Amino acid sequence: MSSLLDWPAPTATAALTLRRGAARVLIDNRAGISTVPSRTLYPHQWSWDSAFIAIGLRHLSVRRAQQELESLLAGQWADGRIPHIVFNPAVPHDAYFPSPDFWQSSRAGRAAGAPTAPETSGIVQPPVHALAAWLVHQADPRESRRRGFLARAYPRLAAWHDYLLTRRDLGGGGLAAVVHPWEPGMDNSPCWDQALQRIEPAAPAAFQRADLNHGHPSDRPTDLDYGRYVRLATDYREADYDDRALRHGFAMEDPCFNALLIVSERALAAMAHNLGLDDTPHIRRADELTQQLVARLWDDDAGLFRVLDLNTHSLVAERSVTGLIPLVVPGLPHGIVQRLQESLGGPHFKAASTGLVPSYDLTGHAFDSQRYWRGPAWFNTAWLIYRGLRTHRLKTDAERLRQGFLAEAERSQFAEYVDPATGAGRGARHFSWTAALALDLLCADLKEPMP
Repeated sequence: MSSLLDWPAPTATAALTLRRGAARVLIDNRAGISTVPSRTLYPHQWSWDSAFIAIGLRHLSVRRAQQELESLLAGQWADGRIPHIVFNPAVPHDAYFPSPDFWQSSRAGRAAGAPTAPETSGIVQPPVHALAAWLVHQADPRESRRRGFLARAYPRLAAWHDYLLTRRDLGGGGLAAVVHPWEPGMDNSPCWDQALQRIEPAAPAAFQRADLNHGHPSDRPTDLDYGRYVRLATDYREADYDDRALRHGFAMEDPCFNALLIVSERALAAMAHNLGLDDTPHIRRADELTQQLVARLWDDDAGLFRVLDLNTHSLVAERSVTGLIPLVVPGLPHGIVQRLQESLGGPHFKAASTGLVPSYDLTGHAFDSQRYWRGPAWFNTAWLIYRGLRTHRLKTDAERLRQGFLAEAERSQFAEYVDPATGAGRGARHFSWTAALALDLLCADLKEPMP
């Protein structure tokens, strides 16, 4: 594969304008050697955000893209987990909640091998990191080898996957479970509503939200939901973040989370092969995960994957974008790929005016076009579905989604997410992963090969 450094830059005026705007967002959101998602709402380093950011940064600076991932891996725990937040000690504690003094990672996480510095959260986010690292390596293999990037990243990422597939196989079926709604990244999706009703919320006086200082209440999770998030995180912290010492009131097998684990296992296989190591364990594990994903989470009647609630041992009867993202997995049965394609073009997920994919069923009982993950269209999920469409050679659908992504990213000033019907920007503006993935899709218009 040729280096990205040899690829031509976009020459159309509109593409150049979009590229400059996206680059400016990433420059402005740089904080040391990492990038914050937003200067206002999210002032620290977030886990899957940094993976997406690195994917875009590779088109501007491969060195910076490598540093983005390396700075995140500096917060990895000895048990292998990559925490969902690495805190910037220069940021005041009241700028974001839950803050470092809530998580107490260096104390409560000591037995699990949390670093003494930096302070981190104790939960995780979807494992897209190995895919990001492999794409960054491919952007300039010579620079990657010179800096020993793969050689340093590979063992850390392998340990991350080992953690998920051992400590987090709570259902015993081979898939990784999430133990907090923040872990799958789709914080207040209706998929979690029924499970959260079992959780006694923390008292309102026990926490002070900071997100409403910069986000409108109609966009954000409710106070009741937040109280339940705090309760779950508190219980996990009091169990010293030991996955086996706590009976998790919230334990779910999420399709997106496990699909990204499969894709990243395949990326680890590519890394291992590049480093002269045995790639067969990763290939075997990716194949086994794919089989379990289909066996445990596929709902053929609905035409998408479902979340599995491990406390009730039942599939959650909600249609969410998480159930479409497994399209990114190579080797899915052809019939499942066809059904997912039909679902994307059907009444539950087709937002014709924007070309994007809503985060929740347009016809669903809980649909809300404004509120976080309960309907708005997100750019990172669109990027993942785009890759899935390309993976399965559904090029017309992929190009339609790419065009919708780029148009709405520019029109919304790189918003965090948008109303799927009107394209109105919601959440933060000048959001890093929106800008980064726009850069990636601009380059995909040229000659990006797919794995």
